[in-house]
Formats: sequence, structure tokens, C-alpha cells
Amino acid sequence: MINVTLITGDGIGPQIAEATRRCVDATNPGINWELAQAGVDIMEKAGTPLPKETIDSVRKNGVALKAPITTPVGTGFRSINVFLRQQLELYACLRPCKSYKGVRSRYSDIDLVVVRENTEDLYAGIEFEKGKDDTTELINWLNKHNERKIRDDSGISIKPISVAGTQKIVRFAFEYARKQKRKKVTSVHKANIMKFSDGLWLDVSREVAKEYPDIEFEDRIVDNMCMQLIQKPELYDVLVLPNLYGDILSDLCAGLVGGLGVAPGANIGDKGAIFEATHGSAPKYAGQNKVNPCALILSGVLLLQYLDKQEEAKMLEQAVADVIAEGKYVTYDMKPDRNDPTAVGTSEMADAIIEKIKG
Repeated sequence: MINVTLITGDGIGPQIAEATRRCVDATNPGINWELAQAGVDIMEKAGTPLPKETIDSVRKNGVALKAPITTPVGTGFRSINVFLRQQLELYACLRPCKSYKGVRSRYSDIDLVVVRENTEDLYAGIEFEKGKDDTTELINWLNKHNERKIRDDSGISIKPISVAGTQKIVRFAFEYARKQKRKKVTSVHKANIMKFSDGLWLDVSREVAKEYPDIEFEDRIVDNMCMQLIQKPELYDVLVLPNLYGDILSDLCAGLVGGLGVAPGANIGDKGAIFEATHGSAPKYAGQNKVNPCALILSGVLLLQYLDKQEEAKMLEQAVADVIAEGKYVTYDMKPDRNDPTAVGTSEMADAIIEKIKG
């Protein structure tokens, strides 16, 4: 048996976590689930939205499936999700965006994978608040060493991009492409303007690409990449991006396939991985057995792939695709009319997926 931490989250988290667990178990993958908690529901009891036992469980097992979590206001956590990624050194964010027949979208036959660097860039959290002494000191130093002057009333965010960090994420993208039999990797940047950060990213991307002659490589400037994805997404395959661009373009790509309701995600490092839906915890729907569980179930597909349970992953994804395509046992958001009285609940949609798996 493989031990996997199941973080049940809050809001709609417990409902979709249970639905996902049942669907994954239906493929008989040999998983032993270790339940853990995080978010607002556990905060009053534990005094923290992220108990030590939860982090310890993920460290011990090396892999977790995480339902959505609300970051409580005023706890000192900028983001529970970001904190987990930093604590566990999960440097790669994996966001497949794939068309499923029956999901409303202006596009069809989309099959893109966004690989986003998770630890550097403007999301590194190196910021200086307007008016603080250390900010003034930094501004004075910068103004001494640059022709372009920074205003005294500025806030500052630092954008670090390293050779080592870029090498790791670009290699991850190429290794993923090779393992999943993908044909092309596109490195996205703004090297024409930010020559020493994005320029470094592009130079390192090109060097790493030489190690993978079996996979096509190209690069695109980020603004042009946005236009290209809208005009001709079929030309692209695996995209590898720094943190901020990856955050933005992963949502753009999710929009191409119908939204976050079918957008799975994974955060992966050298020593572990967390699989999660990319949407939020939607607390107003908590306990209503109403929301679409597909994003977390498809994250379960990524989990199975990571555990090298390839046949089980294919079985689960095909079952999800079949239920969506039939359109009978789907939640309200997947009906042509959101007020359709034939829409089923979270649990019932999971039941339909499990029936497909069992044949």
C-alpha cells in the first residue's frame, strides 16, 4: 500500500475530497489515505490554519491530495498554499488544460500543459513597503547606482531568477514532456525588456533544451504568447514559465477549456508532491452537495500518474470524460442551463464516474 496524505480543506473541500477519494479508490490503486486538516475549520481548535501534524504527514508520506483551503485573515499566513509549497520545496507547478467534450467553451481539442516555476520571480515575497526605513535605504542605494531614479514614495518588489532555479524547472518541463510523449516545449519570457532576469531565464532555457534533442524547443515573449494562445492554441504543447507569467497564463489556458472547474493542478519537488484543484474553497456552497468535483478528481489523475499508476490514471480520466460527455449525471454548472432541475450533486456525479470505472 502507498500512504498518501488527504488534506480535506474547508468550504467545499471536504465534499470534493470525499468524492475524489472514492473515485481514485475505484481504480484499485493500492492507496492508504492518511487524513489531515488545514484552513479555517481547524484554526479555532488548533490555533493555526496549518497544523504541524499536517505538514509532518506530507513530509513523511511524500505525496498529498489537497482539497481547497481558505487562508484566514490576520493569521500571519500570506497564503497557506504558498506556505506549503515553500516549506516542502515544491518548485514545479503543473497545470494541464485539456478539452473535454460536453464542457462549454469557444475552443475544442485543446491539450496544453503549463509548467510554472514556484519559488522565484516576483512571488518570492521579497518586498519593501512604502515609507519604511529599510525601503528608503534601498531606494537611496539604488538611486546611487542607476541613472533611472526611483520615487521616494515607492513600494518595491524584488524579482530574483537564478540559473539553478531555471535549470530545475526547465528540466522538469522537458522530463515531463518526454515521459508523457509530448513533442514540444515553449519557454515564455520578457527577455526583450528584462534582460538580466528574463534574459537569464531564456539563456538557461536554451542551454537546457540542448540536452533534449528529441523534443522540439522554441521561445515566446509573454505578451505575444497570450495572443498566440487565443488565436492558434493548437500550435503549442508544453509551456514553461517563470512564476508570475505562469500564474496568469495557467488561468488563461483554463479559460480555453471551460474554466477552473476542469483545471487540475500539482505542485512537485524533488522530495514530494501535492495535488490540488486550482479553484477556491467557495465557502458559500459548503455542505450543499452542489459543486463540480472534476478539478480535484482530475488532480487525482495526476496523482496516479506521479505514483506511476498509468493504467489507473487513464481509467479515471476516461470515466470523467465519459460522464461529462454524456451530460446526464453532472452538476449544475456543467448543464447548458445552470437552472436545469436534472443536475445532480457532487456525490452523485462521483457515483456516476465510479460506475464508468467499474464498467
